[in-house]
Amino acid sequence: MSDSLLRVENLNVFYGNIHAIKNVSLEVKKGEIVTLIGANGAGKTTTLQTISGIIRSKSGSIYYRDKDITKERAHKINHLGVAQVPEGRRIFTNLSVEDNIEMGSYAVKQSHKEKEAAMEKIFKMFPRMKERLAQRAGTLSGGEQQMLAIGRALMSKPDLLLLDEPSMGLSPLFVKEIFENISKLKEEGTTILLVEQNAKMALSIADRAYVLETGKVIMEGDAKELRDDPKVKKAYLGA
Repeated sequence: MSDSLLRVENLNVFYGNIHAIKNVSLEVKKGEIVTLIGANGAGKTTTLQTISGIIRSKSGSIYYRDKDITKERAHKINHLGVAQVPEGRRIFTNLSVEDNIEMGSYAVKQSHKEKEAAMEKIFKMFPRMKERLAQRAGTLSGGEQQMLAIGRALMSKPDLLLLDEPSMGLSPLFVKEIFENISKLKEEGTTILLVEQNAKMALSIADRAYVLETGKVIMEGDAKELRDDPKVKKAYLGA
């Protein structure tokens, strides 16, 4: 068995006649934070959605723990240990915070005791969620909704967490808090594939990075080295 938790090989995805993802290959090793950076429309979200089974690829392969999951359905991929926090959070605004969190456990078999333990772990990371359990999710602030979306994904106790634009629309204070918690998740053993528009923050916490441009990987390597690369600085870091 390889040390890769996730391998994507020569992935091609189309929207009708539009070739959105072009021969993308990437790897995420157990215990890493790997980030995908790139401009809007580069294919970052499409890549995540294809990995999680929401979108079907035209060709290429996706391996999770050396198992080919290319044609697996989304709920089966979740059951195997992959959870996605979607762009825009996609919480159930009319349900309570507690109901939203419990939604995350439906795809996997858990005892009542296991559910309680998972929820306590979430409350330790996001104390606001415990304070607002009965509150309607749609009344939370943007930062709190992002915490809720992450908490919901963690209920399935994933080994691989796919995070799509977790800082989108948040205040600098919440951005800092969210990224601190992403780092904590890594310390606790969760492997993370992160898509993030805030390239500076993403590269500061990631181990490795891939740069996507018009559906292609144009650069890859150590995150800190890419952060110092003049081309990356100019294109994505505002330098």
